[in-house]
Amino acid sequence: MTSIGIDLGGTNIAAAIVDEEGKVLRQGSTPTLREREAGAIVGDMAMLCLDLMEKQGLQAGDIHSIGIGSPGIVDNDRGMVVYANNLPFRETDLRSAIQSYINVPVYMGNDANVAAYGEYSSGAGKIYDDLVAITLGTGVGGGVIVHGEIITGSFNAGAELGHIVMKKGGNLCTCGRKGCWETYSSATAIIRDAREAAKAHPESLLNRLVGGDLEKMNAKVPFDAAQAGDPAAQAVVDSYIDDLATGLMNIVNIFQPQVIVLGGGVSAQKDNLLVPLREKMVGETYGGEEMLKTVLKVAELGNDAGLIGAAMLYRLYDKA
Repeated sequence: MTSIGIDLGGTNIAAAIVDEEGKVLRQGSTPTLREREAGAIVGDMAMLCLDLMEKQGLQAGDIHSIGIGSPGIVDNDRGMVVYANNLPFRETDLRSAIQSYINVPVYMGNDANVAAYGEYSSGAGKIYDDLVAITLGTGVGGGVIVHGEIITGSFNAGAELGHIVMKKGGNLCTCGRKGCWETYSSATAIIRDAREAAKAHPESLLNRLVGGDLEKMNAKVPFDAAQAGDPAAQAVVDSYIDDLATGLMNIVNIFQPQVIVLGGGVSAQKDNLLVPLREKMVGETYGGEEMLKTVLKVAELGNDAGLIGAAMLYRLYDKA
């Protein structure tokens, strides 16, 4: 069974032909050019799929379904993107629009939820029934899978985990609230804090690793500097892990998932992140260490998680 997954982003549209085992057979991308009207963007989504199909030697009859991961509030029942703040989609009938080009079933979901489903179906979470996926990127994305079902809430906007408030009156978030978790635990947050530490400590390795150009700071630099014994960098990493652990314990206390899968750029630190992170979480666990049964893992699918998860959405919604 072959399906197509589309990962619709504010910068690029990616698509892939995926087999029933979650293996990517062919993929491609095209710029979103989000300043255009919705119809033009949808047309490029469809053309990208048709191009991949042609290169793979497939016709519409060879495609079981198309799945789409989109930013914003997505209503699969109606086939609508209700709202996407960085795209011109407002009550956009995405299903019908795609089907006007390729007449196959089309399933949809929020991009973070769809990426979580990718890890659940074919990645780090494939041996578990319950999973929470956290993406540590520009923001903090979240997706929750319970007994194989994506949890979206009654109004298709649930699991915005990055916008749990950690510190009332804290850092201003792009969502308009103050103190959101993503302002403390995103890759953006650790880059911000590393730049501030580098300015405050000119002698720090943080400065030398970026050649004195703080615009080159990334989420890897403070971990590298800390591993080399730099105290300013270690303070940045310790603070970051403290906040991340607190947020993750909130997630554990709410959902008690079998596994939390961490993705995004920061997750590339693997054990440099996971080992101290779990130690901090144990210290905050209700009932002590033996009660922290949730496993921490690093995501396995990388940038393909959204593509694979989208292609696998038929498992959720095709009940025939």
